[in-house]
Amino acid sequence: MASSPFLFQFLLSFSLIAHAAACAAPGCQLLNPCSGAEECAPGLYCGTCLASGKTHPSCTRGQATRQTDINGVRGLMLDMYDFEGDIWLCHSFQGQCYNFTAFISGKLNRASTGHLNNVLIHAYQEPAINTLKEVEAFLTDNPTEIVTIFIEDYVRTPKGLSSLFTNADLMKYLYPLAEMPTNGKDWPTITEMAEKNYRLLVFTSVASKEADEGIAYQWRYVLENEPGDPGILPGSCPNRRESQPLSSRYASLFLQNYFPTIPVQNDACKEHSSGLAEMVDACYKAAEKLMPNFLSVNFYLRSDGRGVFDILDRMNGLTLCGCPTVFACKPGAPFGVCKNISSSSTPTRPGDHGGTYAGYVEFSGSLMRTKSFSFMEMNLFYCSMISILSLVGMI
Repeated sequence: MASSPFLFQFLLSFSLIAHAAACAAPGCQLLNPCSGAEECAPGLYCGTCLASGKTHPSCTRGQATRQTDINGVRGLMLDMYDFEGDIWLCHSFQGQCYNFTAFISGKLNRASTGHLNNVLIHAYQEPAINTLKEVEAFLTDNPTEIVTIFIEDYVRTPKGLSSLFTNADLMKYLYPLAEMPTNGKDWPTITEMAEKNYRLLVFTSVASKEADEGIAYQWRYVLENEPGDPGILPGSCPNRRESQPLSSRYASLFLQNYFPTIPVQNDACKEHSSGLAEMVDACYKAAEKLMPNFLSVNFYLRSDGRGVFDILDRMNGLTLCGCPTVFACKPGAPFGVCKNISSSSTPTRPGDHGGTYAGYVEFSGSLMRTKSFSFMEMNLFYCSMISILSLVGMI
């Protein structure tokens, strides 16, 4: 006798319900099956990773360890152009910004806690000063925090950058060029930087602006690997053409890129779950045991479970205390003395629950919403708690 389609539908529905009911909402933990936002614990969202063959939704890590817990820094990677008589964020080509390439501004969400939590993408155009004013508000509200800005600089207006930062009222926080360590020398601790109020580091890609405007030339102070496809080849970590070799110790800061030349949103979850960890190891070896201070990726929320955030925790653990994860660090303990924690445990941070992974990631309460805008999000820069080794001072 032929099977009934109604019976099949019933069995399928029952299977889905049983699959999603493996834990009690809202207590579903990392990698537990889920069917909606309300089921996952705080800091997690419900998503899949088809590129890794994972078709059933599970609770996926969607927030970073709070930076203030480990003396961290934040970073923005901004492309700036002359446009309509002002300076705009833009992701364009041939050094020219157009109406259709004016950047969908990366705004900073300070949320109710005053912490700079995530990058928020808005679907409208605006001058760069609007984003910089949010940086100023964050630094004012958080007097012990550090922000780093890397500028892909296409601004030709004389004194354009220095005027921009002056108008955004950020010069009071700018780290003085004369005091920036060169030739690989150590940076001061975060505590020392906060005491002096030198809490904004700004780097430009144009060498002449160091002398003309007092904005640091990036590759005098930062080592960087090759971005795009050359930077994701397994086992290889070549330096960017403008940068000194990663092993040179010419500079004491290290920016690691990990994203393909052509961003594919649906592939990012797989890249962040396996390839990224392997590339961090390859670059660590290429830099002769220098851990990256900054990590630049596409679609940073995408993973098959732990993703970018777990890798950051591991990098910070090795950097800060010599432990396999930052959660194993013991305050006041000698380097290498670690807590005995479960390798499968990833503490979640209190706050809003995640959202369902369906083309975007949304945290309830409008804490964060990230959408893909094709090339616009290509250089979405996530520098949550990669600690600058020489900046970190255990307070």
